[in-house]
Amino acid sequence: MISRRAVLTAAAAPWLGARAEAFPQRPVSLWVPWAAGGATDQTLRLLAELAGRLLGQKVLVENRGGAGGTLVMPVLQQAAPDGHTIAQMPQPVFRAPHLHKLSWDPIRDTTPILQLSGVSFGVLVPASAPWRCIDDLLAFAAAHPGALSIATNGVGTTPHLVLDELFTRHHLSTIHVPYKGTAEQMLAVASGQVMVGVGATGFAPFVDSGRLRLLAMTGAARARRWPGVPTLAELGHGIVAMSPYGLAGPRGLAPAVVQALHDAFKTALFDPPHVAELAKFDQEPAYLGSADYGRSMREAFAAERRVVERLGLRPAAD
Repeated sequence: MISRRAVLTAAAAPWLGARAEAFPQRPVSLWVPWAAGGATDQTLRLLAELAGRLLGQKVLVENRGGAGGTLVMPVLQQAAPDGHTIAQMPQPVFRAPHLHKLSWDPIRDTTPILQLSGVSFGVLVPASAPWRCIDDLLAFAAAHPGALSIATNGVGTTPHLVLDELFTRHHLSTIHVPYKGTAEQMLAVASGQVMVGVGATGFAPFVDSGRLRLLAMTGAARARRWPGVPTLAELGHGIVAMSPYGLAGPRGLAPAVVQALHDAFKTALFDPPHVAELAKFDQEPAYLGSADYGRSMREAFAAERRVVERLGLRPAAD
């Protein structure tokens, strides 16, 4: 006997297929967890424009900076799973649940779409500052305990952990000054409001224009754009920090919708104007498809737990 549920499902199948084929039915909102004007914001705006042409609907970038780049998670958690709300997934969303009790989970509450690229980070000072290398900063911090002010793009971000690990290893204290994004952070460092900045490669225009001096990078190898700048690892500090990122939607996106978004954004990712835009910030495409990106997200979530535990940052259980 055929159940009533099966009959209803069969009857609805053509309608569901038509809806999937019609996606998107209105503009898609792409939420970016950083303030407008930074490198990630700029590259994603171009990516959104290119993908929108392929989707036949505009992709509108919505900025929601603050909370170390994690404010897109409540948006995804509450959004309808119809594909019209998606978000950039920065590394802090995989770290934050290990640092705080949160209502959202970056694995449970999302549907992976694709990985796009990744950023490395640098330690920077104003061009007029006397410091020429990391040892100069450490010497100043040792001679002036608690006086060195350092800006990052938010509490709990990768630059914040780099800062904390670097100076804590040397038993030195600093003043942490969090910002909502790289653009305003670098402006603060360049203007002398803050002595040092640890930030993503959105700092490139400030370095290339001579407003900031780049002392070290956090990647596993020297940046192609600044081959004369050493890494923290080669300087003997044992720190390597990179942050891949991609796009995800709410939990429960239909496979056909995921495929439509994936295909549009993958094509846009490799469009020459977008590749050129990434290169401005020493980035390049680091594509992963939906399934591979989902595995990478799960691995990142587990790896961040290990980092938090190693640094002794995991909160005590109730």
